[in-house]
Amino acid sequence: MSLPSAEPAAPHTPAASAPATAPAAAANADTPTAPAGIDPRGPRFSAAITAVLLFAVVLLALSGAETAALLGLAAIAALFAWGAFAGIRRHPYGLLFQKLVRPRLAAPTEWEDPRPPTFAQGVGLVVTGIGVVLGLLGLPVAVGIAAAAAFVAAFLNAVFGYCLGCQIYVLLVRLRG
Repeated sequence: MSLPSAEPAAPHTPAASAPATAPAAAANADTPTAPAGIDPRGPRFSAAITAVLLFAVVLLALSGAETAALLGLAAIAALFAWGAFAGIRRHPYGLLFQKLVRPRLAAPTEWEDPRPPTFAQGVGLVVTGIGVVLGLLGLPVAVGIAAAAAFVAAFLNAVFGYCLGCQIYVLLVRLRG
């Protein structure tokens, strides 16, 4: 879901300054235009960190460290909640990317609509939240399964740039409009 920038941004320019419009908005006059775009490398950076953490939770679950796995998954679910409710730009990994990583990179050639990655954070919250709830209800195997499912999605995003939650968002927008 990358959006072309109206003009190239100077290095170190915040993504919020770049104009962007969503393809769905252009097709439907009743839909408001998309918010300013984000650097598409930010969500991939966040997905890489999340994938490492989720892999650690899977290893903990497989090794029988059920309490540690549950606590790890609960922490990751809280991070997904932060991204889903506060927005992708205010997520701790997004802020880390903006402050430490992005200044060292060339300006992006295109901008991404922040709505699909924000929605994807909500999908991650649902998956990990189900694992946490089931783990608390005495089904510790659900913690490992939820972590593994979320790991696959985070890995696909981090390594291949394929965001499953973003694809669900696009599908729902198409079905709605």
